Amino acid sequence: MAFPGDGNHTAVTEFILMGLTDDPALRVILFIIILHIYLVTVSGNLSIILLIRVSPQLHHPMYIFLSHLASTDIGISSSVTPNMLVNFLVEKNTISCLGCAIQLGSAAFFGPAEGFLLAVMAYDRFVAICNPLLYSTKMSTQVCVQLVVGSYIGGFLNASSFTFSFFSFVFCGPNRVNHFFCDFAPLVEICCSDVSVSVLVTSFSAGTVTVITLLVIAVSYAYIFITTLKMRSTEGRQKAFSTCTSHLTAVTLLYGTVIFIYVMPKSKYSTDKNKVISVFYMVIIPMLNPLIYSLRNNEIKNALKRRLNKKMFA
Repeated sequence: MAFPGDGNHTAVTEFILMGLTDDPALRVILFIIILHIYLVTVSGNLSIILLIRVSPQLHHPMYIFLSHLASTDIGISSSVTPNMLVNFLVEKNTISCLGCAIQLGSAAFFGPAEGFLLAVMAYDRFVAICNPLLYSTKMSTQVCVQLVVGSYIGGFLNASSFTFSFFSFVFCGPNRVNHFFCDFAPLVEICCSDVSVSVLVTSFSAGTVTVITLLVIAVSYAYIFITTLKMRSTEGRQKAFSTCTSHLTAVTLLYGTVIFIYVMPKSKYSTDKNKVISVFYMVIIPMLNPLIYSLRNNEIKNALKRRLNKKMFA
């Protein structure tokens, strides 16, 4: 896709991604590290998805949501990591305008979808702990499907705002994107047209997703905390908290990073900081989530042991 030139400006038909570093030795080291992280991310999340599919004891809402969370983790990482790995191996990593739009839209879809799924999982824990007798009714198969579909619709709406904004931009000057993927902020910096409306729309969209999901999570855990404190049994309190620790860890990692991005002061160093934070958000966290849920969840560990025993004695 080409953008029209203006006067003496040249139309931009592709972008150059500047990547993380220009140091050749560091690029090799980062390539090896991030390649291994990506392989662990894909294999770990696929293992979670397959384990939940083949284990009847995991066929209830909490793990259905977890399997979709694993899918979004693969999506987030895959939207940027393969291209980042290519960037480490070539001197000039180019991407077409259409490819840039797809990359931007993918990142803007999977990130919010994961946020909505974490909010849905918080609501699931709220119902399970605060209204256990009504759990089967409130979290029926139909409700679970609606919540999952709603999460993906939320991600799609956010991605649409970013994608439409991108196609409204006019790029007629520099085409070097100071990032390892087509992120929105670096694209705004090299845009020749007025971006005030687009920035307002995308900020509102991303902000709305963050506020809604954080509000659902905060309210759900406020009720969970109050209900747990009212339990007379120490064992009951420990069991209630143990079912939430993995989810709370995942929420803290994701939203701690997101909030840091929003509150980080703008300075001449902010671009480099943003790259590092983006690596953590889009590469590291998708790898950590399956480890968090598998290491801290007895049901998943027991299901995995049963599957391994069946394979060994088959």
